[in-house]
Parts: sequence; structure tokens; C-alpha cells
Amino acid sequence: MKRIVIPILGLFLSGNVAFAQQEKSIRIQIDPNQRYQVVEHFGASDAWSGQFIGNWPATQKEAIADLLFSTETTATGQPKGIGLSLWRFNIGAGTAEQGKESGIRDEWRRAEGFLQDDGSYNWNKQQGQLWLLEAAKKRGVQSFLAFTNSPPVQLTKNHKGFATNKQPNLDPANFDKFADFLAGTIKGVKKKTGVLFQYISPVNEPQWDWSDGGQEGTPFFNTDIAGITRSLSKALLKAKLPTKISIAEAGQIDYLYSEHNRKGRQNQIADFFTKGSANYVGNLPNLVPAISGHSYFTTSPYAKAVEKRKQLAAALKPDVGYWMSEYCILGDNEGELNAQGRDLGITPALYIAKVIHNDLVNAQASAWHWWLALSCYDYKDGLVYVDRNEKEGKYYDSKMLWALGQYSRFIRPQATRIKASTETNQEEVLVSAYKNKNGKVVLVVINPSSEAFKLQLDKPASLKFSKSYTTSPSQDMAVAKVSSSDLSIAPQSIVTLVTE
Repeated sequence: MKRIVIPILGLFLSGNVAFAQQEKSIRIQIDPNQRYQVVEHFGASDAWSGQFIGNWPATQKEAIADLLFSTETTATGQPKGIGLSLWRFNIGAGTAEQGKESGIRDEWRRAEGFLQDDGSYNWNKQQGQLWLLEAAKKRGVQSFLAFTNSPPVQLTKNHKGFATNKQPNLDPANFDKFADFLAGTIKGVKKKTGVLFQYISPVNEPQWDWSDGGQEGTPFFNTDIAGITRSLSKALLKAKLPTKISIAEAGQIDYLYSEHNRKGRQNQIADFFTKGSANYVGNLPNLVPAISGHSYFTTSPYAKAVEKRKQLAAALKPDVGYWMSEYCILGDNEGELNAQGRDLGITPALYIAKVIHNDLVNAQASAWHWWLALSCYDYKDGLVYVDRNEKEGKYYDSKMLWALGQYSRFIRPQATRIKASTETNQEEVLVSAYKNKNGKVVLVVINPSSEAFKLQLDKPASLKFSKSYTTSPSQDMAVAKVSSSDLSIAPQSIVTLVTE
């Protein structure tokens, strides 16, 4: 005789005997008095699709801007967007004007440039990106960063936006001209849009070769970066601009703290921030007191990723912080998750949430920035996906967007990370907590498993969580009222709890 097991409302019937399914319980300790780093902002970049999407019809581009920047809610309390607090603007090198002659095969990876051959600037260039810049400001974004992948083609050695034979594509004799161009761009964009870039990042992933025409880019040695930074510091001071310089956008975090595999382009924390080093720039008055790096190729397996971030944190100087300034899913990640293939679902979203947690908690990052806010590719690199159409098209939000939003929407600029811990295995459930300047406490819980569990909170009585926001296979940052005595975390979910 076959036995029949029927689940009913959390009870399981087996024959004539009913018994309750026991939900696992996990205790979380929160201590607001134990404080760590201040979190300055969460961001993403306009490269490269922004140049087209910003020129799409108003209905579509306004909706996309809401998804990225809005901090408003619907009548039911549902967030309209993820409330990014920083927007990264790609200063193009002018390869779009060169067209096929640029050598960059994909036109969506070329970029217009403000600089003209006669040395003047054309502020009618990069119009799509300028629209997104203004849209971000309109929705309350207060921090803006301009970055370059390559100097303008008018200044590079080969007059291309990518390098030749893996060599730096900017002659030291042109460092000052490049710096003047960047200062001029900051002033021109401010006059055109009203947006002042608080930060300028002059080099990107200097460890890579950038010689294949895949996109704009150039390698640099630490000596080049130091020279460019000194020239840029002088140019900003001369122009009376308050913009701060952010360096060095390392291609992966190993180059920040170790002798990895790129001689002359490694150990960047020590090289740039140790007094007496030939490349010391830590005394410049307009340098961001943090070094930036990218989390690529260092996120799997999780235990190894944790160790690398702890090494990074240990290598930081007392007055030097860390910005995780670019990430999307690349490579095969030790077989855990392949970056190939667009996936709007929960699997890559949970992976990203774990990366954010690891960077904030173990590397003690004070900023976290995504790479492509808008992607047209069949790849796990976008927050919002768009049709590959220069004039108009459809857009698609992803769970990766909402996963980032579980942090960016609620952890506001100048929040302080506070202690939140569990006694579970480090991958079983991940928790972190933050106190905003307005006093609200935010708790982010990641449950990558297929089982639900209940939270038992060990916390001060004054902390009363009133709302939860959940991203799961069936929800996108869905809001609900909660009671601190009855908190349940769904399977495969990221849950953000906010106090009254």
C-alpha cells in the first residue's frame, strides 16, 4: 500500500499522524556601538549604452532613469528604483567619430569625445550621456564621477583609443595636456548641465593590455599613473575646481596589495600611499583618501574571496580607504557561475549580493560601484537590459538590479557599518548592518539556500524593525510590514530590514 504525504499549510500529513514542519531558526546579533567604515555611495556607469539610451523616446528613458536613480515609492510603499547615490560618466576618447577607422569593432563600445582636432571643445557631443547625467541629478543623485578608459585620440601615441603592443598610449610629454583636457571637461559639463563632478578618475584597469580593439583603453605603469595624477592635481587647482582625484581602478584587487603578475603595475597601495616611494601621491591636496580597485576574477570560491579581501583590508593605511569601483560577473568563477548568457533571474542576483557583502564586510569598502548600468549584451553585465537599437527599444529590469538595490536604496551616503553577526557557516546566511545619518538602522540578510528560516534578533530594545524589502525568485524588492518578534526569511532571497 502506497503511503501518501500531503503538505497543508505548513503541516505534513503522514497516514493519520500530523506534525509541524520545523523552520530553522538563526540568531543574529546587532551591536550599533561597534562601528566600522563609513559607506560613501553606491554607483554604476553609463558606459557604453548610455550614449544611445539617453537619446531614446522620453517614455522609455525616463522609466529607465527611475529604475536606476529614484528613491520614491508607489502608493503601496513599493520602491520605484534602486536609488543609486553616485553616477559614473564615461569621458569618451573620440573613437565614435573615427567610426570603423577607430579599430574598435563594436560601435556600441566606441565613444564620442568633447575634444576637437583644433583643440576646442564641442559640448553637443555625448548628448545621450549628458541626458542621463541630468536625469540622475533630477532624481536626487548628489555624487558624480567622471572617468576615462583612454585619453582623447588627439593626444594618444597612435591616435587610437586603444594601445599598440601592450604599451602605454600616452607620452609623458602629454600628461599636462591630458590633465588640462580633464579639467576643461569638468568645467564644460558643469556649464552645460549644472552637474559638477565631485570625482575624476583618469586611468582604468592599467594592468590590462588594451591592444585588441575590444574597447577604448590603455595600460599604464605606476610611474605613469603618478605622473598623470600630479599633472591633474595641478590642473584642477589652477582651474579652481574642488573635484577630487580617484586612483587607480586596479583590474583586480590583487594588484592593490601584492606582487601579483604585472611588474611595475602592482602593490599600488604601498606605491602610491607610502611616504618616500618614488610614486607617492598621498600628499596631494585634491586626492581622494582611498584607493580604488575592481572585484573581477576574485569572487570564487567564497572562502578564497574572503581571504583576499581580508588581505586587502590589512594592507590599507590608517588614513586610506578602499573603493570597489567596478564589478559585473566575468569569467566562469571557478565553475560556480558562468558570465556568458543573459539571466534576469535570482541566481546571478544572489551571487552579486554575496560579492557586495564580501566587499563591504571583509574588504571594508567605503564605496561599491557596478559596471554597466545598461547592457545590450547576452552577458551577465547589466542592471537594466536594453534592445540593441540606437533609436528606441524595449528595456528589461533584472534581479541583479534589485539585488544591488537591497543595499543602495536603503544604505544612504555616510552611513556607518555596524556589527551584525551570526554563528552559522559563513555561506549559509550572510548578514550586515548599517546606521544611516538619520538614525535608521538597516539590516541586509542573504539566504542563498533553498530553505526558509526564522530570525532571532539579539539587539538593543530601541531597535524596532518595521519594514522588510525582499528580492526573491518571485519578488523585486517587495515591501512588507514586519514585527521584530516574527521575522521569516524566504529561500533564495535577499531581505533588507529597516527600523522605524
